[in-house]
Amino acid sequence: MAIRRSETADPSTPRGPAAIARLSYTPPIRYDGGMSDRRFAVPVPSRTGPMGDFDTYVPSTSSTSAPESPRIGTPPPRSHADSPAAPRPRKPAVAPSRPRRYPAAMRYVSTRGAAPALDFRDVTLAGLASDGGLYLPDAWPSFTREQIADLAGLSYVDTAVAVMTPFIGDALTPAELKELCTQAYGRFAHAAVTPLVQLDHDQWLLELFHGPTLAFKDVALQLLGLLFERFLKGSNDHLTIVGATSGDTGSAAIDALAGRAGVDIFMLHPHGRVSDVQRRQMTTVLAPNVHNIAIDGDFDTAQALVKAMFNDPGFSGRFHLSAVNSINWARLMAQVVYYFYAAVRLGAPDRAVAFSVPTGNFGDVFAGYVAARMGLPVAKLIVATNVNDILHRALSAGDYSKGIVQQTPTPSMDIQVSSNFERLLFDLGGRDGAALADQMRGFESSGAMRLSNAQQTGASLFASARVDLDDMTLAMRWAHDAAGQIVDPHTAIALAAARAQAGDAPMVTLATAHPAKFGDAVERATGQRPALPARVGDLFDREERCAHLPGTFEAVTAYIAERARPRA
Repeated sequence: MAIRRSETADPSTPRGPAAIARLSYTPPIRYDGGMSDRRFAVPVPSRTGPMGDFDTYVPSTSSTSAPESPRIGTPPPRSHADSPAAPRPRKPAVAPSRPRRYPAAMRYVSTRGAAPALDFRDVTLAGLASDGGLYLPDAWPSFTREQIADLAGLSYVDTAVAVMTPFIGDALTPAELKELCTQAYGRFAHAAVTPLVQLDHDQWLLELFHGPTLAFKDVALQLLGLLFERFLKGSNDHLTIVGATSGDTGSAAIDALAGRAGVDIFMLHPHGRVSDVQRRQMTTVLAPNVHNIAIDGDFDTAQALVKAMFNDPGFSGRFHLSAVNSINWARLMAQVVYYFYAAVRLGAPDRAVAFSVPTGNFGDVFAGYVAARMGLPVAKLIVATNVNDILHRALSAGDYSKGIVQQTPTPSMDIQVSSNFERLLFDLGGRDGAALADQMRGFESSGAMRLSNAQQTGASLFASARVDLDDMTLAMRWAHDAAGQIVDPHTAIALAAARAQAGDAPMVTLATAHPAKFGDAVERATGQRPALPARVGDLFDREERCAHLPGTFEAVTAYIAERARPRA
């Protein structure tokens, strides 16, 4: 695919490291689903060379003119390795040639060192650790180059089983896990589940929004809902799920858990700080086990309330609390899969791949870190933030200090305390739970802390970028005008960072939400308003149900206590 940079600079073109370069090139292709209506060569990863072999698929064409931008609201046409109509047969889902040996029961430890270690079933149902920390495996599974190469050509479901099995141990058999994954991802509108879309020579989008609620959270939460149901089956236990959302987690969790036996879900969102689509995707679900709560305050207020409920002995002792936020390890585990799935399709393990991730609570990008710790060749992980830039300051200067949350067109990133950053600090700091507990207590009391030398040095895999409104808008326009793609504002933040920090490795930007969820922002930037997919086209005609409460512990816990089922 030929790429040509403009020879003469336009005076209006922005300059500096965050500038969006103007490109002229052949319109984009889709890899693992969807394609433009012209001839192209699609790279098929192979172990015969670092860049893979090339097969050529020639679609029928009646014109050599540039294709239209893909229609928003309809799944792209199936075209390649994960399509039933693929031109090349998919590798059969068979056991790898080299047997894998994992512990029968992976143990999970708290980042703060004082909570008991748990197995996968218990850590899934627990959520937050009893000492206020977050759980993660006591050791990272390790995949060899050969084991990563064995993933080539597998479906998303089979890739998920291979990647997640070492974390699950004997809590589920591989056959049981495959059954749950098949059920979870069977609800996605795209055959590839998370297809790759090429923007230019080495820039790609990983579309994570083909699930029921049009956001990347569906990838993990559709599975998590099934795990809850499986682990509770046959017991008298009843879970009270409490969660905080800046928009997408709430709708994805509610969709996954609505009507499920043994579970009530109470979801807090900041009043007036989520998009209309995000709000309605939550508040129009009228299942009796779903309880939406709009609180006064911002996302950090909501997240602090959830943590306070877990840490309050009286409240957590009365109800069996669990979490669907990314504080729940099972959510992060499920997100690790699409890093492997994308990287293998771009040539891993024979070449490394870089990822740019729109980042708020640090869960999605931490899943990429986990993939790297497991042996996936990751060239770089870009933590892309908006003007709420605590993570950019932490990674670039070691300064993790809270500021005032600024409201932006990217509400899922309007965060000043990123819960999952604690997991990274624990892993980089020698896994010293007592030391991290002291560090986090200092942060919780003062709102500021410095990363240790070991933590700063250990974070070398990460790069970061602070992207303002102007650069976000430029990225949306570039995607629309030059690449024929419409992206939501969160994805645009990561795309701007990806283009500013591109290197030799293929760069994959995680597209975390369907652009129709943020139609106003998209229309302002591109002049085109994306339509909601048909399956949610009546969203604005549905009845809403939501409580509006003060953002106080007393008000929220009283509301929940009146409606939740106490422990048996």
